[in-house]
Amino acid sequence: MRAPRLLAVLAHPDDESLGVGGTLAKYAAEGIDTYLVTATRGEGGHFRGYPPDDHRHPGAAALAAIREKELRAAATVLGIRELSLLDYRDRLLDATDPHDIIGAIVGHLRRVRPDVVVTFGPDGGYGHPDHIAISQFTTAAVIAAADPGTALRGTDPMAPHSVAKLYYMAWPEPTWTAYQEAFHTLVSTVDGVARQAVPWPDWAITTVVDTATHWSTAWEAIACHESQVAAYQRLMHLPPEHHAALWERQSFYRVFSRVNGGRARETDLFAGIRADAF
Repeated sequence: MRAPRLLAVLAHPDDESLGVGGTLAKYAAEGIDTYLVTATRGEGGHFRGYPPDDHRHPGAAALAAIREKELRAAATVLGIRELSLLDYRDRLLDATDPHDIIGAIVGHLRRVRPDVVVTFGPDGGYGHPDHIAISQFTTAAVIAAADPGTALRGTDPMAPHSVAKLYYMAWPEPTWTAYQEAFHTLVSTVDGVARQAVPWPDWAITTVVDTATHWSTAWEAIACHESQVAAYQRLMHLPPEHHAALWERQSFYRVFSRVNGGRARETDLFAGIRADAF
């Protein structure tokens, strides 16, 4: 019997380490096969704190290569079995042809055949358009992957695959406060409008995973993203309670499950799966 499989579908290099690094490290250490699909190479971002129009910035193409290398190093640290890059445009993910990107994600779902899928929530963490887009595209792909009527353009047909559980990242108040302390006010300005996200209410969080013994691995993976290190400096100087909120547990919203339910809070993304999978 094969080991259970976890697939994270995210937007940028470093989303995996900052967003769910402890979770990925925990499950990889427990023998669960972990996979990562990253939609962009993050070429539109800053380089060591310098914006794209600064002469010290290496340019989009060079930054894409740098960030891909950093991502591969972080994936190795986290124990990820396979990393796949979709090569869509950073900061323009929401303008991507939905048939194209949903089809690409469907292809990975049908090939990897994960039991559990994790992605951003509909708020994108803090309103980031790429995060929101990958949440929407991944959710649509999970549905499409299970539909025998969904055919992938330009590829041989693969058998449909029905994911057992889909989760969104869900930051509660303590995690949100810690991120605010590290990055000040997390705001994404889109079309001239400042998007200030808010924490998920505690009652809406369905799942809290204990990652306390894996936070050092997550931090090692974060450190791989050297081109973004200027943004992470304050993380190293947070008070202990904020470090605990960020690294000792990670919270999720269970979008759906075919194997369990109820109001009791889960402590395992594979609740309802593990006993049958091993």
